[in-house]
Amino acid sequence: MDRDRTGEVLMLPPRGGRSYEMPAMTAIFKADEGETAQRYSISEWWLEPGCSGVGAHLHEENDEIFYVLSGTAEILTGATWNSLPTGSFLRIPAGIMHDFRNLTEEPAGLLNVFLPGGFERNMPAIVDWFASQPGA
Repeated sequence: MDRDRTGEVLMLPPRGGRSYEMPAMTAIFKADEGETAQRYSISEWWLEPGCSGVGAHLHEENDEIFYVLSGTAEILTGATWNSLPTGSFLRIPAGIMHDFRNLTEEPAGLLNVFLPGGFERNMPAIVDWFASQPGA
């Protein structure tokens, strides 16, 4: 783990951070375990129109918070898809199946908080998985 920088101010410009490109979406990590002593990670997820998301999944020990920055995103919780317009907030407790997508004709942006942190360690493998899919 990087040294604990939780006592330092962290300021980034729009779209600043560690960026991960996948088909029809981009994840930009703003603060993760190095900046937060693994307490949380914060990222933006930008979904192009028609983006089908990352696939239904759950986290055994992590809560997630989503805030819709722009557009309308659909977020799966359990077996239900919820349509969430700009300004909507959603907390997903650990162990709940979830996914997100953008079926509209406009881009959508999500702010994501992952508690506790560490999710960003998975991003290189996630990007590689998407790149290996047919049609990628």
